Amino acid sequence: MKFMTWKKVAKKGSIPSGKGWEYNVDGKKIAIFNKDGYHALDALCVHQDGHIAPGELDGDVVECPLHSWHYNIKTGKLLDYLEDVKLQTYSVEVRDDGIYVDI
Repeated sequence: MKFMTWKKVAKKGSIPSGKGWEYNVDGKKIAIFNKDGYHALDALCVHQDGHIAPGELDGDVVECPLHSWHYNIKTGKLLDYLEDVKLQTYSVEVRDDGIYVDI
């Protein structure tokens, strides 16, 4: 059974719509995207540890700026090159005092 540990990672409204930001949460690098709600996933591309948060968003897909690998920000699924590869995703809650991630 997984115990939920909600961590406050950002102020409400601090991630612009259509953008992503990277946070260090308990030693994990997590990218949070603001696109039709907030979506959190591991921040490093499986290819060569490129940081995906500054990548270009096209719908629900972020492109890693290092070598153009593509991930669905809602599912973490890699959309090209390798089958069955996913980045870990995390639940996100927006509360009165900020944005929280369940790690």
